[in-house]
This record gives sequence, C-alpha cells and structure tokens, in this order.
Amino acid sequence: MEQTGHLKAPLNWINDPNGFIYYRGQYHLFYQYFPYAPSWGTMHWGHAVSPDLIHWEHEGIALFPTKLADRNGCFSGSAIERAGRLHLFYTGVRYLETDPENIHKHLNNRFESCQMELVSADGRHFDNLDAKRVIIPAITDPELGDATHTRDPKVWRGRDGYHLVLGTTVHREGRLLIYRSDDLVTWELAGTVERDGLGWMWECPDWFEVGGTGVLMVSPMGLLDDGAAPTDMAICMLADFDEDTCRMALADSYQFFDYGLDLYAPQSALDAEGRRTVIAWLRMPAAVEAAEGTWRGMMSLPRVVEVAGGHIYFRIHPNVRAAYRLPVSPEQASARTGYHLAIELHEGESLDLGGYRIARTGGRIVADRSAVCPHNGKCRLTSETPEVREGDRLDIFVDANMVETYVNDGEYVLSHAVFGLEDRIDVHAAATPELHALG
Repeated sequence: MEQTGHLKAPLNWINDPNGFIYYRGQYHLFYQYFPYAPSWGTMHWGHAVSPDLIHWEHEGIALFPTKLADRNGCFSGSAIERAGRLHLFYTGVRYLETDPENIHKHLNNRFESCQMELVSADGRHFDNLDAKRVIIPAITDPELGDATHTRDPKVWRGRDGYHLVLGTTVHREGRLLIYRSDDLVTWELAGTVERDGLGWMWECPDWFEVGGTGVLMVSPMGLLDDGAAPTDMAICMLADFDEDTCRMALADSYQFFDYGLDLYAPQSALDAEGRRTVIAWLRMPAAVEAAEGTWRGMMSLPRVVEVAGGHIYFRIHPNVRAAYRLPVSPEQASARTGYHLAIELHEGESLDLGGYRIARTGGRIVADRSAVCPHNGKCRLTSETPEVREGDRLDIFVDANMVETYVNDGEYVLSHAVFGLEDRIDVHAAATPELHALG
C-alpha cells in the first residue's frame, strides 16, 4: 500500500512511531500496530519505507509476539545501525492478568515489561522466532522503577559507546533510566533523571543534540488535570547530558511539542542531510470509514528541530515544502488530496477551512474544530498557542483528517485531527493566501 504526505494506518489501528531511521538510502518508520481492529490491542510493529519522507509504502508487519517475554505485545522502541545491521529495541510485554472477554487487553494494569532486541541483517527481514533476546529484564526495585510501567527504549551512539533511555515511574512520579553499553549486547544502569510534578509516568523519551544543545522530548502521562481529555501530553525541553557521568540536567520550563495537544510520542532521527527530524502520532478521537476499510491513527508530516535563544523550533521539513509545489486556486484546493495554504494573519483576522477555524486573537493563534470533530469527550475542541512574537506567517497543511498549522515556520505548531472537512476556503483577512497542492 502506497501513501503520499501523511502516513496513515494501512487499516485498523496504529499509534506511536517506532524505529525511525535513515538506513541504506531509505527512511524506515515502524509503528505500533494492531492489525485486527481499529482499536488498541496486542501491539505489533508495522513497517513503512520512503525515499523522501513524503512517498510511503507499507511493508507489512515487522515485529510480532513470539516469546514469553513479549507474548502480549511488542511495545514502542527505536532503531540503530551497527556494522550494516539494523538493531531494533523495544519493550516486551507479558500479561499477568488477561481480560477473559478480550485477550488483547490486560486487567487492572497487571502486566510485566522488559526490554528486548531484534537484529535484522537488511532492515527488510525480521526473524521473530530466533533473533529476539531480552537485554534488560523487568525492574524489581520499586525505588528504581516499575515492573509494569518501564518502557520505550531510545538508543543512540555517544562518544565512547551507546546509551539507552527508558521511561518509568517511582511513587507515581515520572522518571528516566539511562543505560550504557559498549557493544549493544550488555547494558548497565548508569543514571537516573528525576523531576516531580510532570505526570505520573514518562513515555517515549528521546534525547538528542541540535547544534550542540541537548533536547529531551518525552510524553508524560497525566500531565494535564483540566477536566478535558486526553491528559497525557508530548513535551520538550532543553536538557544537558554529561556522557561521562550519565547525568542529565533538565531546564526549568518546557514547551508542548504541538499546541493542538493531539500529537503524542514524537520520535526523532537524522535525515539524509543530517538534520534532526521528528515525526509524531496523531491521536484520533474516532475511526475513519473508508472504501478500503476502517482505520484509525496517522503520523504528522516530518519536522526539523532547531534551537535558538533557548526556544525549540519545529520547522517545516524542506522535503515537505518541495512536495507541495502545484499552484491551485481556492476552488481547486481539496482536503481529500491535500494542500498547503500560506498567509499573513494579523490580529482580529481569521480563516475557515471547510469548517476548521483559525483566528489571531490576543496575539495567539486559536484553532476551533467544533464543526469538524466528534463531540465525544475524547479530544479538546479548541486549542491555542502562546503569544506569538516572531511575525504573522502561517503555513497550513490540510489533509482530509489532519490540519497542521506552522506559526512563523515553527515558532509554534498547532495540529488537529479533523473529520468531514468541506472543500471551501473562507478568508477573513487582508492578505490573499497562496495555495499549493501535492505535485
């Protein structure tokens, strides 16, 4: 199955991006996948490849449960190349109490998690029967981490070896565990990271450097307590990492990864040009009924991470700009095929993109999807950025089921899942928008 632009579920359910890597001249993006229904269940790793981060081809299932340690799911993880081989690291899950009415789910949070590895010789063939092994067993010390909620290994190569970071929880506070290895085979605990008040468990940690500045992306569970759903959020912050001591110092403040608050579990990789590039999962409050079947879950467009003046920017990837190159009129632009709208939006001005409203109010960009999203309590209908300080430009990428709004090329980004967009563009602004479709 081939897709252009946003990577969507091939059918049924997908969530977190996993194993994002540029390997042997292609981008590989794995993802959490339940291939039997458009709802969460026993996790597999789906696999997609692309030459340019725009044109994707689904390759089928890469990882699936085969061992006692992962018999109830191959949870999120990452990939790294060593000596030409692709090493996949993931969390294996074993239920201690299974729901008798749905064997794909556990009861009462009674499951055990360990960290596992599978090595592929070519990134195309994955021996799930004989090539898996446990690298870090389930945590047994509750003062260190949690036997259930320790997961999502992200591996990177350092100056003198490899590092692996895990999310966990101690006394209902999110924590990180940092491991070190010389050979990707033997791992030893080398450090911990603590910060109270940022959710009860930290999922999908990802640390990297951009221009010599360390950045941590992480998805704390239960971060928000405002009576709305979801409460788990993806955030980012500056974070210095000392490779010699494996200590990580977190900045005092954080940013949301995306101010639409729909995107979750972002994962980064270096692209073919060495740019730090990130893709995240769009949480969708409902499934999409399509001619080929029902699906739920899709990925954001790739974003380039930059840091300036203590602020983390998520820029439009150059390949995205290049892909949306066909000039179209407002009458020709269609969410079904996708389009890019660029405009200067000043205070008091607004847009209505087929029912999705974007306005500049109080110096902020405010989005309202009330007319194009189910009112089922599973999402926030309105969202806004902090006060915008670097200009008035919006670059808006519209898909039938997702709208991504870049403010001043990534000063902030605000993205939403949408349903039933109409093919109309109403502009209540002095400027005339520029429109381009996928070429």
